[in-house]
Amino acid sequence: MSNPLQEQLRKAGLVNDKQLKKAQKDLRKERRHAAENKGAAAEKTGIQQAQAEKAARDRALNLQKKEADERKALIAQIRQLVEANRQPADGEVLFNFADGGIVKRIYVTEALRKRIVQGQIAIVKLDGKYELVPADIAERIAARDASCVVLKNAQSQSGEENRDDPYAAYQVPDDLMW
Repeated sequence: MSNPLQEQLRKAGLVNDKQLKKAQKDLRKERRHAAENKGAAAEKTGIQQAQAEKAARDRALNLQKKEADERKALIAQIRQLVEANRQPADGEVLFNFADGGIVKRIYVTEALRKRIVQGQIAIVKLDGKYELVPADIAERIAARDASCVVLKNAQSQSGEENRDDPYAAYQVPDDLMW
């Protein structure tokens, strides 16, 4: 069945059968070419979208790797500070402190206990173990990772402790420890 317009043109003598077949053939080629181009364009956009997604994933993975490397470097710096400045924690006096709501204990000498109370020595946690380091080192550690410093008392000024303290007149027993 052919197009009624084509039939009218043929009857009027304006076109012949050969010209009609050539026109139909050209029309089929154009449609096929358009369909192929449409498929190629869809593939091209699909490929571009996949490449963009892969680039975004790669950026995210690189960012995670960079953060992990930075974290490892900070831990290595903290470990080096602690190992270079640790104080020996072997003694006969029990010192209690809180770590995350849990009371922990460490054995120290009486001199170290006084220095901890005065704020000259701090307690840091490294690899699940508690270490004693000087207060200035603890500040450097806290600058890198504050969660490592477990206990750092404020350094007290001997002589000017608390003038407004209502219990200043009462003496604290020497053997009182918590």
